[in-house]
Amino acid sequence: MKLILATRNPNKVREISGLLSSHEIKVLSLDEFPDISDIEEDGDTFRENAQKKAAIVCAETSKITLADDSGLEVDCLEGAPGVMSSRFAGENKNDQANNKKLLELMSGVPAELRTARFKCVMAIAVPDGWVYTAEGVCEGIITEEPRGHGGFGYDPLFYLPDYGKTMAELDLEAKNKISHRSRALAGAMDILLEIKQIDSME
Repeated sequence: MKLILATRNPNKVREISGLLSSHEIKVLSLDEFPDISDIEEDGDTFRENAQKKAAIVCAETSKITLADDSGLEVDCLEGAPGVMSSRFAGENKNDQANNKKLLELMSGVPAELRTARFKCVMAIAVPDGWVYTAEGVCEGIITEEPRGHGGFGYDPLFYLPDYGKTMAELDLEAKNKISHRSRALAGAMDILLEIKQIDSME
């Protein structure tokens, strides 16, 4: 089964491909469909953005498409950066700039108020027009300085008390077991496997 992943982010492609490989699902990224233009993520929620991306790519390719929107919600910042997570420090900024801005905004905030969560919503669009969604959440605490060199995004600042490490200090296998993205994908897996089974019968 082939599945389009509605992103050009190589980190997401690698992570989700690894999670799906054991189910004989081949993941194609948008890099393989250069005619599809970038899709503006203008929704107010992760769910709206994921549904929009999946539906547009599916409509343009007539292929099953999985899209996700995910980000960081910090309680003391009233849920920010939220849907702005990837462009928190500006449209042309990077992970380092985003992390720097977050730490500056949280300067002086005590440990007990630094609670946060990574949230991911995955949407699966199929050519007959249906769009299915699943959500995953991973709770943690924002550190006062970056730790670790793995992962991407806010991983170096996202501390997991049960592991005594930040997300960036975990190896990929451990991260894939607990990440918000893997939890959302677990919820979407039943849908994908059902679609795969139906495809094999046609």
